[in-house]
Amino acid sequence: MTTARDLALLRLVAQRVAGPPPASPAEAVRLLTCVQGQDLPGALTSVALRTAQRTRAGVEAALDAGEVVRSWPMRSTLHLVPAEDLHWLLELCGPRVLAGAARRRAVLGLTEDDTERARELVTAALTGGRRCSRTELLAALADGGVATTGQRGYHLLWFLSQTGTLCLGPMDGGEQAFVLLDEWVPAPRRLDRDAALAELALRYFRGHGPATVADLARWAGLPMGDVRAGVAAVRDRLAAVEVEGREHLVAPETADLLAEHRAQAAGLFLLPGFDEFVLGYADRSCAVPPEFADRIVPGGNGVFRPTVVHRGRVLGTWGWQGRGAKRTVAATPFTTFPDEVAAAIPEAAAGLP
Repeated sequence: MTTARDLALLRLVAQRVAGPPPASPAEAVRLLTCVQGQDLPGALTSVALRTAQRTRAGVEAALDAGEVVRSWPMRSTLHLVPAEDLHWLLELCGPRVLAGAARRRAVLGLTEDDTERARELVTAALTGGRRCSRTELLAALADGGVATTGQRGYHLLWFLSQTGTLCLGPMDGGEQAFVLLDEWVPAPRRLDRDAALAELALRYFRGHGPATVADLARWAGLPMGDVRAGVAAVRDRLAAVEVEGREHLVAPETADLLAEHRAQAAGLFLLPGFDEFVLGYADRSCAVPPEFADRIVPGGNGVFRPTVVHRGRVLGTWGWQGRGAKRTVAATPFTTFPDEVAAAIPEAAAGLP
């Protein structure tokens, strides 16, 4: 058994926000399996915070080297993913998302012929190791007779990524370029469905635990029956803790990590918006006071603000004001920041990747 406060601290060390950092960005992403990534600068910082180098340049180098890619592996949401894992994640989590794609295409006025024509066009544009920006790919589609106006272009690039033709790989002028997935990741791991469910469950609880089966189902966007099957296959490799009467699964070594790094885990962290510490769970109440949850995602618009975390609890939000040498951090507490937290925020911000 443990407390809700210790549950949050255990998650911080499991995710390596605190504790011994992975040696490389690829290892950090592999630990988490998928890192929420619709805000690319924030995702780069989230990964950098969890590495020994603590540099965004190191994360960009992992993208350029093809060790990490960005795509829509789960919940129709962009994530950073270990390159070798993207194929099996798409095969496992994609069908449920794709089930509604035909309805969306009908709303957008796209036909199946349009999507296959788009696939032919992007394949021709990228074959041979070429890379294109989003703007360049959309221009290739339009020049080939496939309409990209409105939301059509975004949907087509999403659909072609979701179905394994494209992914976002190397950096190019501050954004990621599209590449052909099978060229960029020539030796992917291949797992059958049962093995994939087991792998996903084990890695989620090792990188995010303690968490519940419901947390995993929400994070992966999979049916509860599938999630339970995956958990059953690896249950003997996980430990369990009870928090307020609910079972949470966790890697056996996480408790020792917290015992060794408790002081660091209880310290101050400025986390980007969409960080896995907040986004990685269906129930985040151990870290985010429910009465203030709407301060993180105002109006429920899906845009999560950066958070101020102290002793495992989110105490408020933060952001940058100004540019260049005049840039300063502005933090807004839910109520009031303790004096030592308020005093430490500027230094914590200056040390961010």
